[in-house]
Amino acid sequence: MRNLQTLAAILKIDRFLTKPGRHFGGLKAFSSAILLLSFIFYSIGCVQSPPADSSARPFTPEINSWQPRPNDRLQIQYADYPPDLSVDADVYSVDLFETSQESIDQLHAAGKKVICYLNTGSWEEYRPDAGDFPTKVVGNDYEGWPGEKWLDIRHYADFALVMEKRFDLAMEKGCDGIDADNMQNFNEDTGFNISAADQLAYNRWLSQQAHQRGLAIGLKNDLEQAAELVEAFDWALIEDCQVYGWCSDMLPFTQTGKAVFQVEYSDNWASPEQFCGEALTHGYSALFKNRELDAWVSYCDLPESE
Repeated sequence: MRNLQTLAAILKIDRFLTKPGRHFGGLKAFSSAILLLSFIFYSIGCVQSPPADSSARPFTPEINSWQPRPNDRLQIQYADYPPDLSVDADVYSVDLFETSQESIDQLHAAGKKVICYLNTGSWEEYRPDAGDFPTKVVGNDYEGWPGEKWLDIRHYADFALVMEKRFDLAMEKGCDGIDADNMQNFNEDTGFNISAADQLAYNRWLSQQAHQRGLAIGLKNDLEQAAELVEAFDWALIEDCQVYGWCSDMLPFTQTGKAVFQVEYSDNWASPEQFCGEALTHGYSALFKNRELDAWVSYCDLPESE
């Protein structure tokens, strides 16, 4: 509106200077030149000026240049640091806060891709930014994980800045992607009335935050919404699906050429042979881990790592 008012004023001056009966000599030619230049600058301003509320524009995620391949092997190590570089894996998932820059650099030097783990659905009392979360978004205890409580992702705007800083840290440390944990709050006893629509909105926002920073991101354990979210995420990760019989729910990812990492644990199975057949039928890259996620790993199509 301000540009339109300025243009109107210029036109009014020009009409005054060129009105019959008035004699301003060279001012008439000068006025015409000024008018022409004003039109040019006005046009430039219309093109370059952002809308008053740029946040209202729809955001189109920039697709990251890297995403894991369906046959890539994943190693997850969140204990016994530093990471064991001897594991024959293409991609390592390591803790964002606890993994040193030196370790990430060593993994890259060894030709590995690094995805950094961060918790997006629950609050952890031991994280350095735990005090930055408003108390009103911290809910029920996450059963089985002491010191961890569910987040009210309906109001993720209240802690968005905390999450954005975590994504910034991942970018600064050179992570290739994000392993976002606890993306299924709507199916948990969180203490909040979280809907499936709330979860979709939050998970899509997480995807946008990753892609804005050039990071890939996986959909983890949100099986019911896989078909709705497959376009927003670069791979999927599922845990214990063979135990509960929901492995096929992530097929939308393999059907679109994206990797699915299936993780089964040694407290449920004696050997990977018990679940490898179905995993390979689905086209999943399956791994066998201890629940504490130390360096030990065994793969369906590989010999056990040392």
